[in-house]
Amino acid sequence: MPQPTFKKEIELWSRGYNFIAGIDEVGRGAWAGPIVAAGVIFEKKQRIKGLNDSKKLSAGKRKELAVMIKEKALAWAVQVVDNHIIDELGVGKANALVIDKVINTLVPKPHYLLIDKASVTKYKIMIPWQTIIKGDNLIFSIAAASILAKVARDEIMLKLAKKYPDYGFDKHKGYGTEFHQKMLVEYDVCKIHRKSYKPIHQLKLM
Repeated sequence: MPQPTFKKEIELWSRGYNFIAGIDEVGRGAWAGPIVAAGVIFEKKQRIKGLNDSKKLSAGKRKELAVMIKEKALAWAVQVVDNHIIDELGVGKANALVIDKVINTLVPKPHYLLIDKASVTKYKIMIPWQTIIKGDNLIFSIAAASILAKVARDEIMLKLAKKYPDYGFDKHKGYGTEFHQKMLVEYDVCKIHRKSYKPIHQLKLM
């Protein structure tokens, strides 16, 4: 299995891009809750042992690594767009918005952006960038961003699970699992569901 490396960052550093931000988002495909994006900039000599794509790590390991990333990164940022914005703008524009928010809050300002698996192709600020398919598997800084985004979104969904206990958000984090679908049939949608999403919209029409 591939492991994230600094190969791409090293190439860009050699070309004079000193501040390279890896960016990833979590929650685009969920039926409820926010999309969360994160960005991470590392210094040239910084390494973190055990860092990998967030989906390959246990919840405990992600939390442990998130602390280390925040301590050791030159810069990091986490941003959120909630379900109401997703419904208003559509998921593509909402995804672009949350990534823009990350880019614009990173200090120092990135010289180059490495963004995981392009869900959108236009951003509002004029910084060189490229998207990397399965970047969280391949690129060290994107993998770090995926961990921060995943940990932040899971924490949000755990809090929402206490507020809306019927839906099991602590278990499925808002994704369309069989259990989640059953709870939607039984209890209808709640305030954090994305009502513009086809399965939710169809349920509302029943």
